[in-house]
Amino acid sequence: MKLQRISCKTAVTGIRSRQFSTGGIQSVPQAKLNGDELLTRMLKRKWMLRVPDAEIHQIVVSPSPGSLGTGRLGSISFTNNTRPRFGGDGVVADGDGLFYVVRDDLLHPLVNGNKARKLDALLPLLTDHSVTDVVTCGGCQSAHTAAVAVSCAERGVKSHLLLRGEQPQVVTGYNLISTMYGHVNYVPRSIYACREDMLRSHADLVAGDLGHIVCCNDILEASFVDGSAGFECGPMDACMSPQRKVLIVNEGAGDVVALLGVIRLVEYLCQDHLLGKERPTKLIIDAGTGTTAIGAGLGALCLGLPWEVVAVMLADTIDAYREQERSLISDFRTRFGLPLADHCLHKVDAGIVHWVNRCYQRKFGNVLEGEIKTCQHISQQTGILVDPVYTLAAWEMATQLSFEELQRGTRVVMLHTGGTLGMFGLAQRYKSYFCTLKDG
Repeated sequence: MKLQRISCKTAVTGIRSRQFSTGGIQSVPQAKLNGDELLTRMLKRKWMLRVPDAEIHQIVVSPSPGSLGTGRLGSISFTNNTRPRFGGDGVVADGDGLFYVVRDDLLHPLVNGNKARKLDALLPLLTDHSVTDVVTCGGCQSAHTAAVAVSCAERGVKSHLLLRGEQPQVVTGYNLISTMYGHVNYVPRSIYACREDMLRSHADLVAGDLGHIVCCNDILEASFVDGSAGFECGPMDACMSPQRKVLIVNEGAGDVVALLGVIRLVEYLCQDHLLGKERPTKLIIDAGTGTTAIGAGLGALCLGLPWEVVAVMLADTIDAYREQERSLISDFRTRFGLPLADHCLHKVDAGIVHWVNRCYQRKFGNVLEGEIKTCQHISQQTGILVDPVYTLAAWEMATQLSFEELQRGTRVVMLHTGGTLGMFGLAQRYKSYFCTLKDG
């Protein structure tokens, strides 16, 4: 999995028989607005999620003698407090660790985790802008494409999902959800490697001779035309038009509009009765495209929080993630014109996300022996299901930091990004690993 984003300029290139609608809309007006006012304006809009709330659980980590430093979570006990008090961390035995889990995996049975957050600001715009079709892409067991398919179907919008590789013998997990709710095409890996061309070509096919093709930035900018994040139909956007209006959504929803839902989550979490704004906090996030981590970093920066976002890299090199960070921040500032103080500009230049390797590195998507057992161990002790590709990496990092940071007074928080239906797909690939779950 390589990080690629399709830009508005790229989407226009090579399209001759289509009308590409931008409507001449400019970014958020910047005159006489300070950072707080702009942040308020950014978040004053329609959302997919009725409220930004999420459950927060507290995990007490109790190592057995000699288990620390081994990296083996099977020898560590976990206890889950589902109703913690945030005024203090409570009594923790000597040698124990402590971290919190934001249970975004509980948001929706099919559209949950960071997938819901990244679609939070985008989905209402589909209706406002009379979008008829969405084209996006992902892996065979992509939680992103499944989330797009379900969310679009709920709104009467057709989703066209380009999945990397071959159709599995048994359609299950997120692949099953994508197939049931959307229109799936399997794409050879050689073609999928050029995501921009692939998405553009398929959108061109869906649009037909008279359709319009737009990208996320277009409809995001247009949402500010009336100053209230609403939308006014223009000549090309007649609500009764029989023509197709096709929206291209990047892999993993790696677009600027995806950042808004994550910033909204950070604003919710930093309320005084929850994590608060005063205590140093490390927010642990597993990083596929890295969009969620970047959105969290921007949220912490805009709100002036003493938070550090720690992103566990899963899919690419640190240089690729840093480039993604620079690109999204640049787009964000262009769209919203958020003025930053000198010290904030220094933070942006230095990086707003701390990118780290996962405890046991491997090619993206691979599972190591023993990790399914570890996921079972965590589930049986806490009632929280993690998967070995994504959320186990964040859980391992949170466990490691829980001992180090507790002594320093820093709170450790893991964002559960969902994705657990992917376990069904893994059970097909790693049958021997799952067979061991029957052994007691």
